[in-house]
Amino acid sequence: MKKLAIPSSQDVVDARISPASSLDLLSRLEVGKLLNTSRGELYPLFRNSSLAVLNNGDYLDDGRELLKRFQSFDIRVIQEERGIRLDLRNAPASAFVDGKMIRGINEHLFAVLRDIVYADDAINHSPRFDLTSSDGITNAVFHILRNAGIMRPHTEPRLAVCWGGHSISPEEYDYSKEVGYQLGLRGLDICTGCGPGAMKGPMKGATIGHAKQRVYNGQYLGITEPGIIASESPNPIVNELVIMPDIEKRLEAFVRVGHAVIVFPGGVGTAEEILYLLAILLDPENSRIPLPLIFTGPAEAAEYFERIDRFITETLGPATRQMYRIIVDDPEAVARKAVEGIEEVYRFRLKIDDAFYFNWMLNIDLGLQLPFEPSHENMRSLNLHKNQPPHLLAANLRRVFSGIVAGNVKDAGIRAIEEKGVFELSGDPAIMRPLDELLASFVEQRRMKLPTTAYNPCYRLIAENGNAA
Repeated sequence: MKKLAIPSSQDVVDARISPASSLDLLSRLEVGKLLNTSRGELYPLFRNSSLAVLNNGDYLDDGRELLKRFQSFDIRVIQEERGIRLDLRNAPASAFVDGKMIRGINEHLFAVLRDIVYADDAINHSPRFDLTSSDGITNAVFHILRNAGIMRPHTEPRLAVCWGGHSISPEEYDYSKEVGYQLGLRGLDICTGCGPGAMKGPMKGATIGHAKQRVYNGQYLGITEPGIIASESPNPIVNELVIMPDIEKRLEAFVRVGHAVIVFPGGVGTAEEILYLLAILLDPENSRIPLPLIFTGPAEAAEYFERIDRFITETLGPATRQMYRIIVDDPEAVARKAVEGIEEVYRFRLKIDDAFYFNWMLNIDLGLQLPFEPSHENMRSLNLHKNQPPHLLAANLRRVFSGIVAGNVKDAGIRAIEEKGVFELSGDPAIMRPLDELLASFVEQRRMKLPTTAYNPCYRLIAENGNAA
């Protein structure tokens, strides 16, 4: 391996590495597929996701900045007698210590190769999966997760999914660690979006709780997708990483494998996740299926959940409050409530003979599963009116936030805004006004990127009377 210096002042290295713990037993046919895929149309996706993993520790909000910093980075799959190796050129030097790649980064890097190749070969181009049907998409999600080896079929429910912002205050980060610690003391595992902030804090806290309880097989599961991985590189605590093909399958993976969901303070992306889950919980077909949902943060973050709660009740109705519990500044209460909820999940799954490791019974509407492209036309045509069931309105509101996330941090979304102007959203004043207030509060609390001109950099809200919201 050699270390180079390039004009951008970023230290880079060249290296050739072998898999540390996965992809080390492959047939020649499988190796051939990897070679063809890594050099074909999937190469940009493979390269960019690999770069995000190698850039571990240097978190960026703008994925384009990462690609700009390491324009000369290149990665190739090399076939050898005993399997494969990866040839890296101009890779971030921070991924190496004393000439050797950090083992966790090595595992994450080969997870990228595994999941991108598997999804393309075994899912997207296979007649076994009908990706236009709800059952077909759920089966695809299951097979991707199973291929990644994250299933623990002989383990009782204990996986807490933790959502929240990747850019949060020190107080919020410390609080998420304390909640993770309390969860770890009670033997719960952690699943997050795998990035920094509220995705790293619970995992870090749980490692201490597990250590005290002598839990040696703790699961720290990170689930991401190519569109977001550059701005939320996997944190080093993640010991199982899965890259889902798109945000919809990523979100479905969370709710299928998790036994409780804990939401920490965040911003637009966290609001998207909340609305996605509420769209599922509000579905009448899921009325008897338990899935505990807790909103929590330190006292300093109380306003965030007050605003979220107000938005939910004004748009989806006061009855929606029954779907979640808000706990402020009490990590032990959060952990006890999570354990209580997971015990209810255990009894329910046992009664109906459903798997503990994958929630097959949960109904997810096809509209939540099909990838939503946040184009100007699709954003403009969203149904943001109250003349629809609450779970369908929640699904459309989730798409609103998905588009705003894309316009703020995803390369394709940023380019679309630059080329065609801001997204326009129109609907009932009774929806647009609370939406406008919520987004404005995110800016006041510094939970959205502050542009140089207006507070809404990638969207414009229009009430159905034609006026700005």
